[in-house]
Amino acid sequence: MPELERQDDVFVLNIGDTENRFHPDWVASVNALLDEVEKAEGARALVTAARGRFYSNGLDLDWLFANTDRALEYVSSVQELLARMLTLPVVTVAALQGHTFAAGAMFSLAHDFRVMRGDRGYWCLPEAEINIPFTAGMSALIQARLAPQTAHEAMVTARRYGGGDALAAGIVERTADEDAVLRTAVELAAGHAAKAGPTVGTIKTRMYGPALAALREKDIPLG
Repeated sequence: MPELERQDDVFVLNIGDTENRFHPDWVASVNALLDEVEKAEGARALVTAARGRFYSNGLDLDWLFANTDRALEYVSSVQELLARMLTLPVVTVAALQGHTFAAGAMFSLAHDFRVMRGDRGYWCLPEAEINIPFTAGMSALIQARLAPQTAHEAMVTARRYGGGDALAAGIVERTADEDAVLRTAVELAAGHAAKAGPTVGTIKTRMYGPALAALREKDIPLG
């Protein structure tokens, strides 16, 4: 399960060492740890990271297909997590040490910045290949955070971006060697720790108003 530690002014939220799919218990755990970050006082920033081959493979489809009667509740909870990360009142950095797919890629986009391993691993929105359409909220988030041509290619073609390609497309801000991804993300976050507070949260909320409204829409067509 996710764990939280602090390195000086930077909280590091480790989201796991498996595929780190968004099981309801995982979502609840991440939200509880984000509560701790929000309640802390003083200078602070947040880095999310993982261990192993994956940063996150997104939705827990096994759980979802076994609990279709709770699909709307589940997708709503995931979208609310995306909205929360998008407006968190601290600067956030995703340290992408491994494969970052589907809702995991969307979760990374909800951060302020991304640092990706340069030599291995892919960032990908595979929905066009697996025949699962984006919700309106997910589409709005992706289009709010990526340049139009990049969003179109990523969403329509399910392209897998390696680190260099992701950097060139503006999906990530930096690349780094495997052993430097987390350190680079922490250094980037630490440089903005003094900005933590309500003003940053308000700026983000106003900046992404349409995307937030779509993510928080209660009537979500899933097909």
